[in-house]
Amino acid sequence: MSLHDEIVPLYGVAQKASGDETAQRRLFPMKPTSPDGALMRPPPLQVRLEAGVLTLTNTDAPWNRMSTEYMDALERAVQDAATDPRVRVLVFTADGDENFSVGMDLKQLADRMTDRPALERLLDQRLRVLARIESLDKPSIATLFGYCLGGGLELPLACHFRLAAETGASIGLPELELGVVPAWGGTARLTRCVGRDKALDLMLRARKIDGPEALRIGLVHSVHPVGQLKAAAHALARELAVMPPLAVAGILRCVVGAGAASLQDALAEERRAVLRCAGSHDQQEGFAAFLGKRKPVFNGG
Repeated sequence: MSLHDEIVPLYGVAQKASGDETAQRRLFPMKPTSPDGALMRPPPLQVRLEAGVLTLTNTDAPWNRMSTEYMDALERAVQDAATDPRVRVLVFTADGDENFSVGMDLKQLADRMTDRPALERLLDQRLRVLARIESLDKPSIATLFGYCLGGGLELPLACHFRLAAETGASIGLPELELGVVPAWGGTARLTRCVGRDKALDLMLRARKIDGPEALRIGLVHSVHPVGQLKAAAHALARELAVMPPLAVAGILRCVVGAGAASLQDALAEERRAVLRCAGSHDQQEGFAAFLGKRKPVFNGG
């Protein structure tokens, strides 16, 4: 089975994959049952690998809260994806078409607000997971629809591409309404994404904006009809998945790290990326395909 037709569940109960029908079927049914027939909660994260694209789906519809269970599963999945050569691109999405995520499960958060060590552990994990996503050598894409609030925006801000619904999205970091501050890196990443003035306007006024406004201020890369949003994200993912992985990794390291580096350090990282690609199989394939007037096939070598 090749990279282009493999479907691999990484968490939960695996179901054998074969053919187009299975490619469209959920690997985790939404209402699994125990041996005695009682309904069981689905795994918090559904993971599917197909044609180099790893899709990570929050299954807590309709709100798709980022519970501790979800974040534990997400951390494991991202760690595995980082070292799995079959994974070329990651797509972060959520079940249904109502909401990407309302953010942290506030009941779980409330329990920790008066327990400083527990709160510190929770925040450390969130920051660690989002930093790992942002620093991946593989492109990541997030779909923003319905409520994308708090952590529901902070996770997309750690991704390399953000696609939003044309209508119905409510995007923001309204933590002031709860008397707190964005805690998963949102203050820094939103400012770097849209600039100081727009970031302050969104956070200090607890504003929630729609997809077209998010596009106008540079918060998202494109907007799509909500019914086509996930398909658009996967189309972009497939486009990215056939790019040469070594060169993709080099560009990500240069660009993502450029914000915190001096120009001299950024140029040094660019030189290292060029030298890593020189003489690689993908570099030779790219040159040969160009000279031969054909489409290159990159295998990551």
